[in-house]
Formats: sequence, C-alpha cells, structure tokens
Amino acid sequence: MTLTLTNTLSGQRETFVPADPDHVTLYVCGPTVYNYAHVGNARPAVVFDVLYRVLKRSYPRVTYARNFTDIDDKINAAAEEAGKPISAITGTYIKAYHEDMAALGVLAPDIEPRVTDHVTDIIEMIKALIDNEHAYAAEGHVLFDVFSFEDYGKLSGRSVDEMRAGARVEVAPFKRDAADFVLWKPSSDDQPGWDSPWGRGRPGWHIECSAMIGQHLGKSIDIHGGGQDLIFPHHENEIAQGSCAWPGTEYCRYWMHNGFVTIDGAKMSKSLGNVQLVRELLEKVPGEAIRFALLSAHYRSPLDLSERSLNDARRGLDRLYGAIRELTKVEPTDEGDHLEPFYAALEDDLNTPAALAELFGLAKSAFKASNPEDRAAIKAAMIEAGGLLGLLDADPEEWFTGANDNHPDIAKIEQLVADREAARSARDFAEADRLRNVLGEMGIHLDDSADGTSWRRTA
Repeated sequence: MTLTLTNTLSGQRETFVPADPDHVTLYVCGPTVYNYAHVGNARPAVVFDVLYRVLKRSYPRVTYARNFTDIDDKINAAAEEAGKPISAITGTYIKAYHEDMAALGVLAPDIEPRVTDHVTDIIEMIKALIDNEHAYAAEGHVLFDVFSFEDYGKLSGRSVDEMRAGARVEVAPFKRDAADFVLWKPSSDDQPGWDSPWGRGRPGWHIECSAMIGQHLGKSIDIHGGGQDLIFPHHENEIAQGSCAWPGTEYCRYWMHNGFVTIDGAKMSKSLGNVQLVRELLEKVPGEAIRFALLSAHYRSPLDLSERSLNDARRGLDRLYGAIRELTKVEPTDEGDHLEPFYAALEDDLNTPAALAELFGLAKSAFKASNPEDRAAIKAAMIEAGGLLGLLDADPEEWFTGANDNHPDIAKIEQLVADREAARSARDFAEADRLRNVLGEMGIHLDDSADGTSWRRTA
C-alpha cells in the first residue's frame, strides 16, 4: 500500500512512512464529556475509524489511542449544578458516547486514556518543561513560555505577534507574555484538585494529550488527528510541549484534521438551536445512514448535514444492500481485481467519496452480472469494501425490515408489496402494474424473482 495523507504541518500531501513499519501509532483527540456527543464530535470518530481500518489492513500492528477529557471547567460546572462528583457526570457521558459511536459502527480504539488517571504523568511532564527552562511557576500556576520555543506557530501558520494581538485585553499579571498558556492552575476548596509542587490544582487543557501520548504511545508518534478547530491553540501547544519536554524527538510525523460540520448550511450553535446530538438523530435514521453521510464528503472538506443528505444516505444504502440481497445465494470468493480502484481511492488521502463511488460501481455490476464466478467475486469485493468503510455489516433483510423500521413509509411499502404479490397470484395484472407504479412514484424499485419480490429505494 502507498498511502498518501495531507499533513497539516507541511500543508502538503505526503506519502505515509511510519517510523516503525511493524508498529504504527495513531492518536486522536476525543470528547470533553460533560454532555452528549453531537455530529461534530462524531465526524472525527468516524473519519479516523476508517483510517484505523485502512492501517490495520496494511500493517502488522497498529495502536490507536483516543482520549476522554474528564476534568474541565464545564464538567466542574455541570457537577456543581447537579450536586454530584465529576465522576458521576463523566461516567454518564462516557457511557453515552460509547453507545452512540457503536451505533455509528465506530470500532473501539486500543486505548482510551482519561485525564484523571494521568495527573501524575502530567505533573512529571510539567516538571521536565520547567527543568528545560520552557515553563515557569507563578502564583500557583505553571505556564509555558512561548518565546522559548522558536518553532511555535508552525502548525497553524501564526506568528507570536498575531497570537499576542489575539489574546484577551486583560492579561493575567502573573504571565510573562500574553501568548503564554497554562499548564497547571490552582483549585479552590470546592473544585476538584490534586497535590503538586505548585500547590493543589488541576491540569490545563493542552498538557493532558501530550502526557497521555508519552505514557501510552511514546515520545514520538506517527499520526495525530482531530477536528480543524484544534489546530490552534490545542495542537500547536501540544507540539511545543512535546518538543520541549523531550528534546531531540519529533513529537508527531503527520497531523490530520477534518473539516467542520454544518447543519442546513449554518454553523452549529446553541444560540441557533441547531446542535444535532447523535442520539437524537438515531431516533430518526439508522446509525449506518449517519455514518454514510459523514463519509460522503472528503474528510478535509466542510460537510453539511441536512434531512436531505441523511435521506440520500439511506437511499444509497438501500441500493447497496439491494445489491447484496441480489447475491444472497452466492458464496463470496476471492474478489480478484475488483477492489483495486477502491483501494486506490482510500490510499489517496482517505478519499471516501471516491471509495463510495467505487462501491456503487460494484453494486451496479452485481445487478448486471450473470457469470457465477463474477457474482461471487463481486460479492466478496462488496463485503471487503464495506468492511473498510464500516458499512454493510447488517443482514440485507434486516436492513430493509429492521434497521429502517422507524421510517414512516416502511409499513406502507411492505403492505403495497404484499398487495401486489396478492394481485399477481390472482392474475390481476392490471392491479399489479398499478401498485408497481405507485411504489415507483415513492422511489421504490421492485425485483421479481422465483423466490418472490424484493424492493429497494432508487439512489
């Protein structure tokens, strides 16, 4: 495999070459667990799940870590409002996150570190930064000295002067420079805190990922992923911390960032009331359709989610499952060269829209193929391609009668199909044709065979 990835650090597409071809390391920033996951949280989980699957296909060992931020001011506020410890809040939403991602077909990563389990590691890393003269303690805080790292701003393309200009007007008096960022901050008696050389407190946001990477994946990793919004300041600060705590190492070789998700063309925000929670969408459409929609645009591009795009995703899956159902009695064999264009699409910077197009091409071939060997190879190819995308894992009949049973038309469709079958049995062909036309106007295609009639939506 020759995998190319767009590296945010260089701004260029590069051939992926891991430091150790026998062991690839991947880290992705996970959610801050104070609420349910929205589709913006789901996009990186789905995107990097596909990357994980692609890497596992080609390398003998892949270690994938995705963290939970389980100490944060928003979590503290939610715990205070509920009158519960932070563990009760985070435990609830971690469980919900696992359920939601499983519904989207996201594989569990190899490691899911939590910040609260790594405070000792964080403290040790902060000590190293102070010892290396890249951080300083002041009034119970510890701050990173941005001017001590000459490559600061390389990932985001920002200069320190730009960052200073963008800092808050009122800069804390204990900061040497407005651009310096917090590694450790004091906790009041009613806030969660841990003992440290600088007093009782808690970690800043940015230090946590660097410390957990160092603990679980080593001081240098192959790929670091996350949403576009994390480029600055979070990932910029991670590079500074890792490079300065462990001098002489390359903190991360490839940085990947997915684009934003909008809803009906508008940015998600509480003020607009358009924040789409995954579990709310799951009440309306199958998780596989949400996943399909999230993969329908290239990961680096913006993605607009709407009722139309979700319906298009469901119809697309109907088409694919219809092709698999067409091959129900076929035993899959070696896929031959059917998958070469599909693999090429995924290896081209994880081009999932092109990969989906190739999958639809296979589905089209499934309906046309008559040679048993071709049909067996096409079925094997569709199963393999679906597996790499995290799709087509359901039984086709269950997809049509079960996974979509929350769609208001399902019962009506099934009844019309049954009525048409009854009309055909009674040799009332005029009525059978009329019912076929009614279903056609609903976007339903019928496939008649010796085993009966099956249906699928037209893409």
